[in-house]
Amino acid sequence: MKKLIINSFISVMLLCFISCGVSNTTVKRHQKMEEGVSNPTTIEELRDAISRYQERVADIQLANSQIGIWYKILGTRYLDNKMYGEALKCFQKALEYYPDNQNLYYYVGVCAGYVSHAALDFDGTGSAEIKYNYLKLAEEAYKRAIAIDDRYVRALYGLGVLYVFELDEPQKAISPLEKLLKIDTKNIDAMFVLARAYYSNNEFDKSADMYDKIIAATKSNETRTVAEENKKQVLDAVYGQ
Repeated sequence: MKKLIINSFISVMLLCFISCGVSNTTVKRHQKMEEGVSNPTTIEELRDAISRYQERVADIQLANSQIGIWYKILGTRYLDNKMYGEALKCFQKALEYYPDNQNLYYYVGVCAGYVSHAALDFDGTGSAEIKYNYLKLAEEAYKRAIAIDDRYVRALYGLGVLYVFELDEPQKAISPLEKLLKIDTKNIDAMFVLARAYYSNNEFDKSADMYDKIIAATKSNETRTVAEENKKQVLDAVYGQ
Protein backbone atom coordinates (compact mmCIF):
# COMPACT_ATOMS: atom_id res chain seq x y z
CA MET A 1 0.00 0.00 0.00
CA LYS A 2 2.82 2.36 0.89
CA LYS A 3 4.53 1.67 -2.43
CA LEU A 4 1.23 2.28 -4.28
CA ILE A 5 0.79 5.65 -2.57
CA ILE A 6 4.33 6.69 -3.40
CA ASN A 7 3.99 5.66 -7.05
CA SER A 8 0.68 7.50 -7.36
CA PHE A 9 2.22 10.64 -5.86
CA ILE A 10 5.12 10.50 -8.29
CA SER A 11 2.73 10.03 -11.23
CA VAL A 12 0.71 13.07 -10.17
CA MET A 13 3.85 15.14 -9.76
CA LEU A 14 5.01 14.06 -13.20
CA LEU A 15 1.77 15.25 -14.75
CA CYS A 16 2.12 18.56 -12.94
CA PHE A 17 5.65 19.04 -14.23
CA ILE A 18 4.57 18.27 -17.81
CA SER A 19 1.59 20.62 -17.67
CA CYS A 20 3.83 23.41 -16.37
CA GLY A 21 6.21 23.07 -19.29
CA VAL A 22 9.10 21.47 -17.41
CA SER A 23 12.04 20.40 -19.58
CA ASN A 24 12.42 16.91 -21.00
CA THR A 25 15.43 16.40 -18.77
CA THR A 26 13.32 16.90 -15.65
CA VAL A 27 10.64 14.54 -16.94
CA LYS A 28 13.21 11.85 -17.74
CA ARG A 29 14.71 12.25 -14.27
CA HIS A 30 11.36 11.62 -12.64
CA GLN A 31 10.72 8.67 -14.93
CA LYS A 32 14.02 7.18 -13.86
CA MET A 33 13.13 7.75 -10.21
CA GLU A 34 9.82 5.95 -10.66
CA GLU A 35 11.37 2.98 -12.44
CA GLY A 36 14.33 2.78 -10.11
CA VAL A 37 16.72 3.09 -13.03
CA SER A 38 19.29 5.87 -13.05
CA ASN A 39 22.43 5.46 -15.13
CA PRO A 40 22.93 1.76 -15.85
CA THR A 41 26.47 0.84 -16.76
CA THR A 42 27.08 -2.85 -16.07
CA ILE A 43 25.55 -5.65 -18.14
CA GLU A 44 23.30 -6.59 -15.24
CA GLU A 45 22.12 -3.00 -14.74
CA LEU A 46 21.47 -2.53 -18.45
CA ARG A 47 19.47 -5.74 -18.65
CA ASP A 48 17.48 -4.72 -15.59
CA ALA A 49 16.80 -1.26 -17.05
CA ILE A 50 15.58 -2.77 -20.34
CA SER A 51 13.33 -5.18 -18.47
CA ARG A 52 11.75 -2.43 -16.36
CA TYR A 53 11.02 -0.15 -19.30
CA GLN A 54 9.76 -3.04 -21.43
CA GLU A 55 7.28 -3.88 -18.69
CA ARG A 56 6.06 -0.27 -18.64
CA VAL A 57 5.65 -0.23 -22.44
CA ALA A 58 3.79 -3.54 -22.28
CA ASP A 59 1.46 -2.11 -19.62
CA ILE A 60 0.68 0.92 -21.79
CA GLN A 61 0.09 -1.23 -24.87
CA LEU A 62 -2.25 -3.51 -22.94
CA ALA A 63 -4.18 -0.56 -21.54
CA ASN A 64 -4.59 1.04 -24.96
CA SER A 65 -5.65 -2.26 -26.45
CA GLN A 66 -8.30 -2.70 -23.79
CA ILE A 67 -9.58 0.85 -24.21
CA GLY A 68 -10.10 0.24 -27.92
CA ILE A 69 -12.00 -2.96 -27.19
CA TRP A 70 -14.19 -1.21 -24.62
CA TYR A 71 -15.08 1.54 -27.10
CA LYS A 72 -16.07 -1.14 -29.61
CA ILE A 73 -18.21 -2.97 -27.06
CA LEU A 74 -19.86 0.26 -25.93
CA GLY A 75 -20.51 1.18 -29.56
CA THR A 76 -22.24 -2.13 -30.25
CA ARG A 77 -24.36 -1.66 -27.12
CA TYR A 78 -25.49 1.75 -28.38
CA LEU A 79 -26.08 0.24 -31.83
CA ASP A 80 -28.26 -2.52 -30.37
CA ASN A 81 -30.32 0.18 -28.67
CA LYS A 82 -30.57 2.20 -31.90
CA MET A 83 -28.57 5.08 -30.42
CA TYR A 84 -26.69 5.55 -33.67
CA GLY A 85 -25.10 8.92 -32.94
CA GLU A 86 -23.49 7.72 -29.72
CA ALA A 87 -22.48 4.46 -31.36
CA LEU A 88 -20.79 6.38 -34.18
CA LYS A 89 -18.72 8.36 -31.66
CA CYS A 90 -17.57 5.16 -29.96
CA PHE A 91 -16.54 3.47 -33.20
CA GLN A 92 -14.65 6.60 -34.20
CA LYS A 93 -12.70 6.43 -30.93
CA ALA A 94 -12.11 2.70 -31.33
CA LEU A 95 -10.56 3.34 -34.74
CA GLU A 96 -7.90 5.47 -33.05
CA TYR A 97 -6.67 2.27 -31.42
CA TYR A 98 -7.51 -0.18 -34.24
CA PRO A 99 -7.24 1.73 -37.55
CA ASP A 100 -7.02 -1.48 -39.61
CA ASN A 101 -10.12 -3.21 -38.26
CA GLN A 102 -12.62 -3.76 -41.07
CA ASN A 103 -15.48 -4.44 -38.65
CA LEU A 104 -15.15 -0.97 -37.10
CA TYR A 105 -15.35 0.67 -40.52
CA TYR A 106 -18.43 -1.41 -41.31
CA TYR A 107 -20.10 -0.26 -38.09
CA VAL A 108 -19.20 3.35 -38.91
CA GLY A 109 -20.92 2.89 -42.27
CA VAL A 110 -24.05 1.47 -40.68
CA CYS A 111 -24.27 4.20 -38.04
CA ALA A 112 -23.55 7.02 -40.48
CA GLY A 113 -26.32 5.76 -42.73
CA TYR A 114 -28.84 5.80 -39.88
CA VAL A 115 -27.65 9.17 -38.55
CA SER A 116 -28.18 10.67 -42.02
CA HIS A 117 -31.90 9.99 -41.64
CA ALA A 118 -32.00 12.22 -38.56
CA ALA A 119 -29.80 14.93 -40.05
CA LEU A 120 -32.58 17.50 -40.38
CA ASP A 121 -32.12 21.04 -41.61
CA PHE A 122 -32.82 22.63 -38.22
CA ASP A 123 -31.58 26.02 -39.42
CA GLY A 124 -34.10 26.03 -42.23
CA THR A 125 -31.53 26.73 -44.94
CA GLY A 126 -33.07 24.29 -47.41
CA SER A 127 -29.77 22.44 -47.63
CA ALA A 128 -29.33 18.67 -47.41
CA GLU A 129 -25.58 18.99 -46.95
CA ILE A 130 -25.44 17.46 -43.48
CA LYS A 131 -27.39 14.38 -44.59
CA TYR A 132 -25.24 14.03 -47.69
CA ASN A 133 -22.03 14.29 -45.65
CA TYR A 134 -23.13 11.41 -43.44
CA LEU A 135 -23.99 9.32 -46.49
CA LYS A 136 -20.56 10.01 -47.98
CA LEU A 137 -19.01 9.04 -44.64
CA ALA A 138 -20.89 5.74 -44.83
CA GLU A 139 -19.63 5.21 -48.38
CA GLU A 140 -16.03 5.88 -47.39
CA ALA A 141 -16.30 3.61 -44.35
CA TYR A 142 -17.67 0.68 -46.36
CA LYS A 143 -14.94 1.16 -48.96
CA ARG A 144 -12.26 1.17 -46.26
CA ALA A 145 -13.65 -2.06 -44.83
CA ILE A 146 -13.59 -3.66 -48.29
CA ALA A 147 -10.06 -2.39 -48.92
CA ILE A 148 -8.94 -4.26 -45.79
CA ASP A 149 -10.98 -7.39 -46.59
CA ASP A 150 -12.20 -7.54 -50.19
CA ARG A 151 -14.44 -10.52 -49.37
CA TYR A 152 -16.26 -8.74 -46.57
CA VAL A 153 -19.85 -9.59 -47.53
CA ARG A 154 -21.59 -7.28 -45.06
CA ALA A 155 -19.64 -4.23 -46.25
CA LEU A 156 -20.25 -5.12 -49.91
CA TYR A 157 -23.95 -5.40 -49.18
CA GLY A 158 -24.02 -2.16 -47.18
CA LEU A 159 -22.32 -0.32 -50.03
CA GLY A 160 -24.80 -1.71 -52.53
CA VAL A 161 -27.79 -0.66 -50.45
CA LEU A 162 -26.28 2.78 -49.96
CA TYR A 163 -25.87 3.35 -53.69
CA VAL A 164 -29.31 2.04 -54.65
CA PHE A 165 -31.54 3.45 -51.92
CA GLU A 166 -29.67 6.43 -50.44
CA LEU A 167 -27.31 8.03 -52.95
CA ASP A 168 -29.40 7.18 -56.04
CA GLU A 169 -26.34 5.84 -57.89
CA PRO A 170 -27.52 2.32 -58.81
CA GLN A 171 -24.82 1.85 -61.45
CA LYS A 172 -22.20 1.95 -58.70
CA ALA A 173 -23.98 -0.78 -56.74
CA ILE A 174 -23.68 -3.38 -59.47
CA SER A 175 -19.98 -4.21 -59.10
CA PRO A 176 -19.90 -4.75 -55.29
CA LEU A 177 -23.16 -6.73 -55.35
CA GLU A 178 -22.01 -8.97 -58.20
CA LYS A 179 -18.81 -9.60 -56.29
CA LEU A 180 -20.80 -10.39 -53.15
CA LEU A 181 -22.90 -12.98 -54.98
CA LYS A 182 -19.77 -14.72 -56.22
CA ILE A 183 -18.79 -15.14 -52.58
CA ASP A 184 -22.24 -15.83 -51.12
CA THR A 185 -24.23 -17.25 -54.01
CA LYS A 186 -27.47 -17.75 -52.05
CA ASN A 187 -27.73 -14.29 -50.50
CA ILE A 188 -31.37 -13.48 -51.29
CA ASP A 189 -31.20 -9.95 -49.87
CA ALA A 190 -28.27 -9.08 -52.12
CA MET A 191 -30.11 -10.57 -55.11
CA PHE A 192 -33.08 -8.27 -54.51
CA VAL A 193 -30.88 -5.18 -54.27
CA LEU A 194 -28.91 -6.16 -57.38
CA ALA A 195 -32.12 -6.79 -59.32
CA ARG A 196 -33.26 -3.30 -58.33
CA ALA A 197 -29.90 -1.85 -59.37
CA TYR A 198 -30.15 -3.52 -62.78
CA TYR A 199 -33.71 -2.22 -63.21
CA SER A 200 -32.77 1.34 -62.22
CA ASN A 201 -29.86 1.16 -64.67
CA ASN A 202 -32.21 0.06 -67.48
CA GLU A 203 -30.68 -3.42 -67.62
CA PHE A 204 -34.08 -5.07 -67.67
CA ASP A 205 -33.03 -8.52 -68.90
CA LYS A 206 -30.48 -8.87 -66.09
CA SER A 207 -33.05 -7.65 -63.58
CA ALA A 208 -35.62 -10.23 -64.71
CA ASP A 209 -32.99 -12.97 -64.66
CA MET A 210 -32.03 -12.06 -61.11
CA TYR A 211 -35.65 -12.33 -59.98
CA ASP A 212 -35.77 -15.76 -61.62
CA LYS A 213 -32.74 -16.77 -59.55
CA ILE A 214 -34.49 -15.58 -56.39
CA ILE A 215 -37.62 -17.57 -57.29
CA ALA A 216 -35.50 -20.69 -57.86
CA ALA A 217 -33.40 -20.25 -54.72
CA THR A 218 -35.92 -19.25 -52.06
CA LYS A 219 -37.96 -21.60 -49.89
CA SER A 220 -40.22 -18.79 -48.70
CA ASN A 221 -43.56 -18.44 -50.44
CA GLU A 222 -43.70 -14.77 -49.43
CA THR A 223 -40.26 -14.07 -50.91
CA ARG A 224 -41.18 -15.93 -54.09
CA THR A 225 -44.37 -13.89 -54.45
CA VAL A 226 -42.48 -10.59 -54.05
CA ALA A 227 -39.90 -11.68 -56.63
CA GLU A 228 -42.61 -12.69 -59.09
CA GLU A 229 -44.41 -9.36 -58.67
CA ASN A 230 -41.16 -7.43 -59.13
CA LYS A 231 -40.32 -9.43 -62.24
CA LYS A 232 -43.75 -8.61 -63.67
CA GLN A 233 -43.02 -4.89 -63.15
CA VAL A 234 -39.75 -5.30 -65.02
CA LEU A 235 -41.44 -7.03 -67.93
CA ASP A 236 -44.18 -4.40 -67.97
CA ALA A 237 -41.49 -1.73 -68.27
CA VAL A 238 -39.99 -3.57 -71.24
CA TYR A 239 -43.13 -4.47 -73.13
CA GLY A 240 -45.41 -1.68 -71.93
CA GLN A 241 -48.07 -4.03 -70.59
